Amino acid sequence: MSIPGRYLGKAHLLEAFRNSATSGRRGNNNMADERTIHIVDDDARFRTALQRLLQAAGFGTIQYGTPQAFLDAAPGLAGRCVLLDVRMPGIDGLQILERMHALGSRMPVILMTGYGDIPTAVRALKAGACDFIEKPFDDEHLILAIEAAHAGNERDVKVAEAAKSIATLSRRERQVLDGLVVGQANKTIAFELGISVRTVEVHRIRMLERLRTRRLADAIRLAVLASLAFDP
Repeated sequence: MSIPGRYLGKAHLLEAFRNSATSGRRGNNNMADERTIHIVDDDARFRTALQRLLQAAGFGTIQYGTPQAFLDAAPGLAGRCVLLDVRMPGIDGLQILERMHALGSRMPVILMTGYGDIPTAVRALKAGACDFIEKPFDDEHLILAIEAAHAGNERDVKVAEAAKSIATLSRRERQVLDGLVVGQANKTIAFELGISVRTVEVHRIRMLERLRTRRLADAIRLAVLASLAFDP
């Protein structure tokens, strides 16, 4: 079982625990509204910690301990977004995402993935998730992801912006990024490109600088969105 403090910032967790004693499936007694976050994760301690953090930030929450519990409620859901763990028994997060689309749901979905699970994150974006965040994640990144999901920029605008950003990379920087997108280690990329690992690291640093981010996950998100511009 995961320990909540590992995934959420300690300062915000302490504040959240002081400001919320609510527990159970529902994070509040009000009807779902535009500030309601649906949390789908099979780890009860993590769900509760996340609920308390979000309540401290002014959001309402509804918890779902199993994929089926969420799917049973999905047709009538309202709210700001869904925080969906990708690794759950029975039905994984990607399958839930597919079923939501089949139901005609347009609610934004943010997938929570394990650190380094890049292939799954890529599949999630291609399957229609608006974003993904890697565990362990910090509080600020989580809130920013939620606010961005709520902003609801049109997907074609995001794709166009991503393609423009990726176009600023040199050929070698793009090759390194392509390798990272499919989950390759620096050593593998170096071997395939016929360069040293150190050179790969240099190109990786410059690639992140050009894309104006320090996070590899952000660079991968841009690369995947840019690739959608060429999907039929």
